[in-house]
Amino acid sequence: MRPLWHDVQRLILQNPQQLDCLFELLLTEDERQAIAGRLKVFQLLLAGTMSQRQIAAEYGVSIATITRCSNYLKNMTEELRQQIRQLIL
Repeated sequence: MRPLWHDVQRLILQNPQQLDCLFELLLTEDERQAIAGRLKVFQLLLAGTMSQRQIAAEYGVSIATITRCSNYLKNMTEELRQQIRQLIL
């Protein structure tokens, strides 16, 4: 059986103009806000312009989430980190 996530990716690639509708269908408002917050954390960590405590205070993201994002960045390969940087910065 094909992994279900591939179906989601295929749907997104086929209908990029309909992402808002799809995300509203699949995600609650809290989930969408959590994803947006996590993206902002990754952007700020990669930019290196704010400390983790500053990010938490400025954007209302928990230290636990910021630490998880930071650890994920530390444990990925430099090649993947560069790909992520190009994608989100």
